[in-house]
Amino acid sequence: MSPVLPLPVTPADRQACAATEVLRRVGEKWSVLVLALLGERPYGFNELDRSVHGLSRRILTRTLRTLERDGLVSRRETPRRVEYALTDLGRSLLPLIVTIGEWAVEHAPLIDEARARMDGRAT
Repeated sequence: MSPVLPLPVTPADRQACAATEVLRRVGEKWSVLVLALLGERPYGFNELDRSVHGLSRRILTRTLRTLERDGLVSRRETPRRVEYALTDLGRSLLPLIVTIGEWAVEHAPLIDEARARMDGRAT
């Protein structure tokens, strides 16, 4: 079996890796939450703003623009509002995000135990 990564891994290798940007996007604090909401149905900007407490309008705007730039979200203007929806590409990513979330919930006790062991060693 050939290695997944060339060794040593250089900054150029990380930059050229297609997964790097996707992982960066889904690793952002608000992107996954916005994608999950849009997975239910299209939302207007103000609806999204009201749906997520603690998310400023500035950060929501930046998150939506980034997701739109990546082709994961579409933006449609009507005379009365701006509506955001998942694109087919965004919809294809959603099950993977859900799977990661389910894995995290299932393994949270084991992660907590490992952290407690390490924290116990550190003190």
